[in-house]
Amino acid sequence: MGMQYRPRVIDDRVDAVLADMASVVIQGPRGCGKTTTGLHHAQSSIHLDNPGQIATLADQDRATLLAGDTPRLIDEWQLAPQLADSIRREIDDRQAKGQFILTHSVYPPDGQLPNLWGRASGLTMKTMTLSESGHSTNAVSLEDLRQTNTVTPARTDIGYPDLAVEAVRGGWPALLEADIESAMEYNNAYLDKLCSSDIVTDTGVIHNPVGLRAVLSSLARNTAQESNFRTICDDVAAAGLAMNPIAVGYCLIALRKAFALEELPSWPKAASRKIALGDKTHLADPGLACAALCLSPQMLAQDPEFSEQVFKAMAIRDLSVYAGNHGGALYHHQETTGLKVDAIIEYAWSWAAIQITLGESMIARAEQDLIQLRDEQSRLIPSPYIPTHAEQSPARLRDEREDTFDIGAPAFMAIVTGTEYAYTLPSGVHIIPLATMCP
Repeated sequence: MGMQYRPRVIDDRVDAVLADMASVVIQGPRGCGKTTTGLHHAQSSIHLDNPGQIATLADQDRATLLAGDTPRLIDEWQLAPQLADSIRREIDDRQAKGQFILTHSVYPPDGQLPNLWGRASGLTMKTMTLSESGHSTNAVSLEDLRQTNTVTPARTDIGYPDLAVEAVRGGWPALLEADIESAMEYNNAYLDKLCSSDIVTDTGVIHNPVGLRAVLSSLARNTAQESNFRTICDDVAAAGLAMNPIAVGYCLIALRKAFALEELPSWPKAASRKIALGDKTHLADPGLACAALCLSPQMLAQDPEFSEQVFKAMAIRDLSVYAGNHGGALYHHQETTGLKVDAIIEYAWSWAAIQITLGESMIARAEQDLIQLRDEQSRLIPSPYIPTHAEQSPARLRDEREDTFDIGAPAFMAIVTGTEYAYTLPSGVHIIPLATMCP
């Protein structure tokens, strides 16, 4: 008997896509659980990353690869890109829903993505959230918060040292039962393999493994911060490596293709004209950032500034998964005036603002920033602001005389923390420990 499947937030979305379309494409970093989740939803499967005759079979008998009970999982399908047209034709011939689950851990080369428009929907999977790994009380639902703007008082026993352990461990399903020493070895080995073989094998980018490791260390030091190409180049040079900036750029491209590097974009709907544009970078999991800097939980806990950065990265991961389950997209907001908001969740008909802080000392400042952003966004935005289709609904107010548009107040404002209690401040801003949250 196999191990019991641990439910993932993405499960509902996979079911919904398979009920409406012929195929679902699940992408994400190696080891995040795509194959296990795909198998959970599939009735048959084939794994193209297995050694043996799979590559030959893909060349000679594609029909055999696609035959089987449906939904059929084709794991790491990008390893046989010649299947792309066959998948599309098979879908068109069958004219049925729920036929294929395709997974990949690297973006397929340009021109090799199957033309599945109208036939499939793509989902991005991340490493496990605290809710998925069993380290959240699940007392505060992000979706309930969006619907009601209320938080039921709750508490968690997960404190500052525990959060440091979970950050260093990371959200890899393989580490659920592992001790922290084994987890640290896993994350370090993940980086080593990424540098030594995966990047070249998966993306075709030729690189210096030592240089790539230096790039990863720089990205780790700047996790949850605005990405700065010059900073990365300077860090690599400071490590004693003569690495051409073009080579650094290729490393970043390769890391993105392998889903090892993610960016949190700047919010495009901000009312202020004083926006500091720039993405914030995150490695695929907080555990990788800690491994890149050789940090144990004790070392992380003794570095308050970097602990704050890593906690923000962990919270952004969880929030993006929870919000994405209900169609929310995640951004950050920063103005040249100094106003910063860590997370903006944009839904089809509403938006929300969230600050992230590990301890209690910054809660008052975070509350002030949220209120300031709310007041700014509630003002009319002058032309040439162009509303989205969702914003053109009757629920939105438009003044045709001045060609302005009111996006309204946020559905809720919250401060996600590493503290113990969930409650609501007199201002209406909610305090929510990350270890109490769920979708």
